[in-house]
Amino acid sequence: MDAEQIAAGRSRWQQRYDAARKREADFTTLSGTEVEPVYGPPEGHDDPRMERIGWPGEFPFTRGLHATGFRGKPWTIRQFAGFGNAEQTNERYKMILSGGGGGLSVAFDMPTLMGRDSDDPKSLGEVGHCGVAIDSAADMDRLFNGIPLQDVTTSMTISGPAVPAFVMYLVAAERQGADITKLNGTLQTDIFKEYIAQKEWLFPPEPHLRLIGDLMEYCAANIPAYKPLSVSGYHIREAGSTAGQELAYTLADGFGYVELGLSRGLDVDVFAPGLSFFFDSHLDFFEEIAKFRASRRIWARWMRDVYGAKTDKAQWLRFHTQTAGVSLTAQQPTLNVVRTAVEALAAVLGGTNSLHTNALDETLALPTDQSAEIALRTQSVLMEEIGVTNVADPLGGSWYVEALTDKIEAEAEEIFARIKEMSPDGSMTGGILRGIEDGWFMAEIADAAFEYQQKLEKGEKKIVGVNTLTDTVAGELEILRVSHEVEIEQCRVLAARKSERDEDRVRRTLAALLEAARGTGSLIEPMLEAARAEATMGEICHVLRVEWGEYREPARF
Repeated sequence: MDAEQIAAGRSRWQQRYDAARKREADFTTLSGTEVEPVYGPPEGHDDPRMERIGWPGEFPFTRGLHATGFRGKPWTIRQFAGFGNAEQTNERYKMILSGGGGGLSVAFDMPTLMGRDSDDPKSLGEVGHCGVAIDSAADMDRLFNGIPLQDVTTSMTISGPAVPAFVMYLVAAERQGADITKLNGTLQTDIFKEYIAQKEWLFPPEPHLRLIGDLMEYCAANIPAYKPLSVSGYHIREAGSTAGQELAYTLADGFGYVELGLSRGLDVDVFAPGLSFFFDSHLDFFEEIAKFRASRRIWARWMRDVYGAKTDKAQWLRFHTQTAGVSLTAQQPTLNVVRTAVEALAAVLGGTNSLHTNALDETLALPTDQSAEIALRTQSVLMEEIGVTNVADPLGGSWYVEALTDKIEAEAEEIFARIKEMSPDGSMTGGILRGIEDGWFMAEIADAAFEYQQKLEKGEKKIVGVNTLTDTVAGELEILRVSHEVEIEQCRVLAARKSERDEDRVRRTLAALLEAARGTGSLIEPMLEAARAEATMGEICHVLRVEWGEYREPARF
């Protein structure tokens, strides 16, 4: 790009920046030096890289979605939390919100994630241990008691039974008197990554995709600000993938959901803004920054050139980031504070829209109040003290960062081509489904994980406290323990709730849901009616399991 084109780009950026709202804040350095909102090539200089790098708020969005960067709006501090019963988690949420959190993120326990009630025999010993137990809409009422859902953005990390959880959330909002059309938040719903990495599915892929399509249509028509899909690379990376694989598999999944929306006759410029993404921020600082920048550029180009998106919002890749749980160590766990801070800084410099920072004790247990506060305050220190909100994409133009960004982008494009080669019809969706069926994704991730583990065991890669500098003066941590009494009490409350509800209404609504599942219409309204009647998560999912069957992953060796 020549100097004249670069100057024209800067002028366009300046116009957008001047027209945008900025926060009332001090954007000088600690020493009081004034800094520019963005930096680029020196005036009068050519730079062939600028076609790919661009300016903040302008296609291909490598440098961020907004001309103002974080001067307009900082990232949302969104801490992932859930444990025990709804009342216990509600107390943690209020602590997060009062301590600077800008939104909520719900962690569900394993029975809920698998679509089972707390009193299911398969739930024994798991209730409330890795998240909060939600059996029916009444638990959602308790979970958000005193928290106005119309005013607080809420993310829910659940995929297999995502739609039942969503309708229970809607019922809780209705009971608060909220205007449902004004709700804002994110539902994960990403079933592709379950088959690829996390393994928390309920049904075969086709019924899940039907539910997701119904949800996309419902939200586009009724809750325009709500994001019904958060395409997740986090669990892919935590399973052992490389940064390039995480990026490529995640965006490929996203393209699959775009194809699903188009197959439903939806307008890409209407439904695409409802898609969001969820990435891991791992320990290789510059590689992670490059990954985030490349993800925006790839998504914008494919949305415009392949899927026909015309508006900026339909081309934007909005993403939430969580620091890498897999990087935390049980040995010398206080060092996890440092790891999390570095990973969080990479996410910020990569332009994340929201962020969760892991607590130092999460490799051992769910966070204590103290460790959760340290994790929360880590973000506050980054936001308030170190100047990272002053300049948009401050590493833009770095020879190293730009080379890494280009390299990860090229790697992702090679993977996209490989996925499409597997497709019987040339679509990304077809390639994903074939890759799942053949175990291709799982094998690729396993190979990457094995290669890293070999390097670790040979000492070629270092983890402080694990394979180097293992001596320590630190003692044992006090960790949070969830009492078995939580499970006993949750089952007691559930039994009482079932005895008090209108059983005829429950049976009628579940029968209507089954009838809808046997047809071709949307399942959202019938499921919503069942949730209003206090049908449970397990009952709703059981009806659908009876009709659609359960998915069994083929054995592979």
